[in-house]
Amino acid sequence: MGREAYISGVGISEVGVRLTRSPLGLTMDAIKEAIDDAGLTFDQIDGVSTYPGKMQTFMGFSPIGVDEVIEACGLKTRWHTGAAEATAQLGAIADAAAAVRSGLARHVICFRTVYEAAAMVRPEEFPPLERRKDVTGNSQWVSPFGAFSAACWTAQFAMRHMKRYGMTREQLAQVAINDHRNAALNPRAIVREPLTMDTYMAARLISTPFCLYDCDRFTDASTVVIVSAGDALDEVTATPIRIAATAGSCERYSWDQAEWAAAYPTGRDLWKNTDYTAKDLDTVQLYDGFAFQPITWLEGLGICEVGEGHKFIEGGTRIALDGELPMNTGGGQLGWGRLHGFGYAYESVVQLRGQGGARQIKGEPKLAVATSGGGPMAAALLLARD
Repeated sequence: MGREAYISGVGISEVGVRLTRSPLGLTMDAIKEAIDDAGLTFDQIDGVSTYPGKMQTFMGFSPIGVDEVIEACGLKTRWHTGAAEATAQLGAIADAAAAVRSGLARHVICFRTVYEAAAMVRPEEFPPLERRKDVTGNSQWVSPFGAFSAACWTAQFAMRHMKRYGMTREQLAQVAINDHRNAALNPRAIVREPLTMDTYMAARLISTPFCLYDCDRFTDASTVVIVSAGDALDEVTATPIRIAATAGSCERYSWDQAEWAAAYPTGRDLWKNTDYTAKDLDTVQLYDGFAFQPITWLEGLGICEVGEGHKFIEGGTRIALDGELPMNTGGGQLGWGRLHGFGYAYESVVQLRGQGGARQIKGEPKLAVATSGGGPMAAALLLARD
């Protein structure tokens, strides 16, 4: 166990839309819950990791940085990191796993806080991006084309699947329908009612082929995962979940995009770092900022062949709670809320511990995969209950 990395605790704040609790308050709520879950104290925490770090120019997207957590918790850290230059959101957890494996830390708080809904209605506190005559960074590749939302370029990948492989909107709908059904069983999710096919098909289009229900909505919340070293588990009281493998990749962000989203190389690489295979999975928690992204992950992970993801989920039975591969059991981002990646690690731990309540999958699950991203960058975690 000494050089292994484990998730020893998880926590989540209130999840809502236009909350009045401050982003730091939400972050501290989630941290305290995770600390209590692990049976640790703040004095035992010696590392902090986040993605993408505090963004002064986009405060609703990422309002809290590592320094604020260290200060608010009174921590004395030996290692910390927080930046957007990472392999998507769950890359922050992969980085923490690498740190504890190498002996740089023993217990690391990993967090992701979003405050986009509240920020939109309080511009005096969270100023929106100012209009500029020029654009820099990643926005230079999308803004001139009017593609301010990731929905625009993600929709292009989805349209290719429709044209090349025959995916239909009815098949795509199964992602949102499954998410809403599972979220209705999750008392912490923002969606409380199931979604019907008729309601889905009648919804307005956002970016063809995506309708309103294919896109996650701005949410206010904080999610925390504590990563602990194997030789520090004697300090932990909760059931630890081993981080069996990690993978990540970054593709070009430019409009002249790579042919395949980063979920494909990331999914392939995950299995190179473990003796497990896709057939061993008991549940998958797949990034669904847009409904098409889980399809790319199903294909990228080798759960089905490329071009077959929409057929795998057709009818929704395979990915249902009682199906052969339950997917996004907590409701995903389309049902639970836009937790921006970290919710999948949280839900994987809940399921592997058997703590899902009404949404708990059958049997005794031992292996789960959690993913984030899937456009120009992606990250994946393989989590095991030993």
